[in-house]
Amino acid sequence: MSLSDTVTHVLVGYGAWILPELEERLPERSVLILEEPSVVAARGAHELAARFRCVAALVEAPTQDEEHPERLVAALPRPQNVQAVIPAVEYAVVAAAALAEAWGLPGAGLPAARVFRDKALLRTVADEAGIPQPRWASVQGPDAVERFRAEHGAACVIKPANRQASLGVQLLEPEDDAHALWEHTAGAGETRQRAPYEGADRYLVEQRVYGPEVSVEALVHQGVVGFRNVTAKTVQGSRHPVELAHTVPAGLPAATEAALHDVVQKLATAAGFRDGVLHAEWILGDGGPYLVECAARLPGDGISVLISLAYGGNFVGDLLGLLEGRGPVPPRDPVAGAAVRFLSAAPGLVEAVQGEEEARQAKGVHEVQLAVAAGDTVRPTTSSWERAGQIIAVGADGPEAAANALAAADLITVRSVEAPAPGSDSAPAASEGDRS
Repeated sequence: MSLSDTVTHVLVGYGAWILPELEERLPERSVLILEEPSVVAARGAHELAARFRCVAALVEAPTQDEEHPERLVAALPRPQNVQAVIPAVEYAVVAAAALAEAWGLPGAGLPAARVFRDKALLRTVADEAGIPQPRWASVQGPDAVERFRAEHGAACVIKPANRQASLGVQLLEPEDDAHALWEHTAGAGETRQRAPYEGADRYLVEQRVYGPEVSVEALVHQGVVGFRNVTAKTVQGSRHPVELAHTVPAGLPAATEAALHDVVQKLATAAGFRDGVLHAEWILGDGGPYLVECAARLPGDGISVLISLAYGGNFVGDLLGLLEGRGPVPPRDPVAGAAVRFLSAAPGLVEAVQGEEEARQAKGVHEVQLAVAAGDTVRPTTSSWERAGQIIAVGADGPEAAANALAAADLITVRSVEAPAPGSDSAPAASEGDRS
């Protein structure tokens, strides 16, 4: 396989959200995209990628074979003028690290990439480093979950060890039966995002930790955290802890932010992480931050956009410079606030979506994205993929931005009706849900 001499950046995984960012910054035919054949087919990625002038080619390759990333390295010759390898999706973190290492470019390092792709391995590393986190255990079924609850308390969390977007994550209360709920966690899948490699299904049970949730986004150069941000989170109050909103900056007390910065550096050092971005989630419990999980790729949910709006400059551009070998990105202070509010809708068949234009004209609104339209079927929100859209807004600080985003979200209404059962002649009952 020959690659154009114009290729300077390799994007591992088809990341639809990052391509517009690259389109603004990189020359024509400079980006090579690598993606699993099954994902390419499911998402129609060839056609989508062809819309961007910066894309030189999309090559089908084993980007998600985390047990054998050397297959990808062997199959892909090093582009002559390549400057950076970027993990565009969660499932490409290991492959991107392997390519960068083989080509002598900045990257996470293969051992660290493996740590951040396996929540059980991450828990082990954090325990060894003395990083506060809940008690936990690897499990393969509900019997093991119940044994853990008998020893450590009945309130717990069950989750897949290597998924994303809150897929399969459930919060169990003392009265809940793990046997009745296990199928939802074990059945979590992403046929459009995840290639079907065998042996990839692993699960954790963890103690519940209570407190506000935040994430830290950090740019790391040669193992040292430079730029960092703290994002405040709002999570829906149900068994499924899907995020409803993010606010930047979080506006925490200085001592709390300092503790978060210190523990993220400790985590990066413990994992041996070299170069790139970390997105680490924490619960602020009694005694300080407790680790929830950490990813070694750009954050989702629009957080990269929020950081750019709140701090000035461009967060994705900062990461590109770091991965291109242009050195560390130093800390800087925010100059404004930015927030995203996710939209929800009552489950059922969507009859109409109202208020979009009013929301676009609302105070501070930067962006409105709708994920549903009339004729779509809305499912209960059990993961990030089932939200109905999002609104990004800005303000003088984080609280003002969050208020602006919520006010705009309240202007949008999704009218849905209960979908009739197959073969039913009865008319559906109407219901309405606000996307808030």
